[in-house]
Amino acid sequence: MQPLTQMFNKLIAFVCFIASCSLASAQYISADTYTRYELLAPDTHQFKIYYEVSETRAGARYHFNQIREGSEASDESVIDLATGKPLKIEVVTGVQAKTDSPAENFSPTSHYIKVHLAHPVSDRGEYRLAIIKTYKDDKSYYIEGDQIVFKRPLGIPRDSIVLPAGYEIVSCSVATQVLSEADGRLKLAFVNPGSGGQLEVTIRAKKLPTSKKAALTVNEHILSLAPRFSEVTMVGGKLNNRFNGFRVQSH
Repeated sequence: MQPLTQMFNKLIAFVCFIASCSLASAQYISADTYTRYELLAPDTHQFKIYYEVSETRAGARYHFNQIREGSEASDESVIDLATGKPLKIEVVTGVQAKTDSPAENFSPTSHYIKVHLAHPVSDRGEYRLAIIKTYKDDKSYYIEGDQIVFKRPLGIPRDSIVLPAGYEIVSCSVATQVLSEADGRLKLAFVNPGSGGQLEVTIRAKKLPTSKKAALTVNEHILSLAPRFSEVTMVGGKLNNRFNGFRVQSH
């Protein structure tokens, strides 16, 4: 029995050794990225983007954020979320980015926001950033009849889209939470369940009648939508709805 016990102990020690080696060589990768889109006045075709991301490459001195082709970027800024201080940025081509980070893949025809980190990323550490910019893209955000449309493939794990003030939801192509901002604007929040793939998002909204804007709460807004959907319930003092991909809560 004793030889069997010794063999078992050696096996456990070997497994622990292998696990520790794997942990030592592993690169910590954060999947907790988040993007918030604030739709501006519809006739501008502009939306403000707030993007939280972690740079995890050990020793990295720069972070690169691609400017999506077809979108016109402006008002770019980046904040170090550990200190709250702004970081130096510049817009570079893919060719220029490749010289600073040869191991990464860059499209030579694309442009990137190059963020100068305050210090290199530590081993198995991360550098948390908030990238803020405004895009103009009439293919992604436009007016169609009496409705506004936001149509865009999104690849970030967590996203939210804030409608302009005074607009109500007509439809959404993905499962979403509908929340009320402090200023009364409606926010649609959702997750991308895929593993790195693009989530095709199409949101339609229309302007509320002037007489309804002032007094309409998010609960009243959802109740006004009730005839269009199959079920609306109240759970724990909150409207909770599961219909056509919507899950609605009032915060």
